Amino acid sequence: MKILVTGATGFIGNHVIRCLLSDAKDHDIIATSANPEKAGTFDWFDKVTYISCDFHKEKVNYFEKLKRPELVIHLAWNGLPNYNATFHLEENLPANLHFLKNLIENGIKKLAVAGTCYEYGLQEGCMSEEMPANPVTMYGLAKDTLRRSVELLTGNTTVLFNWIRIFYLYGPGQNSTALIPQLENAIRRGEKVFNMSGGAQLRDYLPVEQAASNICKIALQDKIAGIVNCCSGTPVSIKNLVEHRIKELNADIALNPGYYPYSSNEPMAFWGNNSKYNTMCKE
Repeated sequence: MKILVTGATGFIGNHVIRCLLSDAKDHDIIATSANPEKAGTFDWFDKVTYISCDFHKEKVNYFEKLKRPELVIHLAWNGLPNYNATFHLEENLPANLHFLKNLIENGIKKLAVAGTCYEYGLQEGCMSEEMPANPVTMYGLAKDTLRRSVELLTGNTTVLFNWIRIFYLYGPGQNSTALIPQLENAIRRGEKVFNMSGGAQLRDYLPVEQAASNICKIALQDKIAGIVNCCSGTPVSIKNLVEHRIKELNADIALNPGYYPYSSNEPMAFWGNNSKYNTMCKE
């Protein structure tokens, strides 16, 4: 199968390409991003067809430029982790919609597009795909609007469309401002105390390698359409997550919980229901 991965040089995209290359099936993988210099640094670069494309700037027939793929795993999105910036609505949303509309109009067979748990907003507890979206950030609103738009565009077509709501991730290549990279950097610097929030928040975390595997399984299946949560299904407190990572690294660092306030953009208890994903994998 000819598979296009957008956002190939990003945190998730890099791992998705690795996952596809490890698949027993002989996929023809096309990778694209707006950063060809970074792409050339990855060990998968010579194993895929890489095509530089910036759909914020280029107005072309993307379907033709990107070699007429059968499946697109769309991960590209600019400007994170700035969740409340208006450019998510003013720039990211129209650029991504224009890109996906071009693919749909030119005969794409399958779309698997990255969404976000931020679409659920401040709802508490276990989030299932049937629950209404209620975003409270510009990022969440832009993603939810993109999902609704693509649902309308694909409604009277034969395109199989999956919207993958990704929860919290950690692992190699993550932005240095995220929690676990901050902890690891503090340990490398020999700091004795790590400042953090109270740590009582319950979250749903996956290693990025596992998330990439889940994304590939969702994208490659053809039985279930619509929204699918990409999550562990198990809540863990932030404090326990940090303590576990310290233990894994055998590090000597004390925690200073309560140094930072809790975020107003996120609920205190928030995790995903992964039963739809589990059912899909059994099909």
